[in-house]
Amino acid sequence: MAQIRITFDKTMKEDILHLYNKTLDEEGFIVEKDKRTQRVLTSNGEEIHMNEWAGITKGSEEFVKSDAFSLLALSKKMKG
Repeated sequence: MAQIRITFDKTMKEDILHLYNKTLDEEGFIVEKDKRTQRVLTSNGEEIHMNEWAGITKGSEEFVKSDAFSLLALSKKMKG
């Protein structure tokens, strides 16, 4: 089966955040749109900066950082 890879630039990332009712604070961290002081957290309880954001897992609003450790953990989780 062919794998599909989608890459987004910063503008597209912001559009995706808006679809999930999220935006960025003045420091570039992802926050709830209605509560701009409430930063979203990864499953490890870490705040996530736009430059670190890799995506949102299917069926939830679990934000994933783009570092190797986070992506490896996501890969293992997705395999079951």
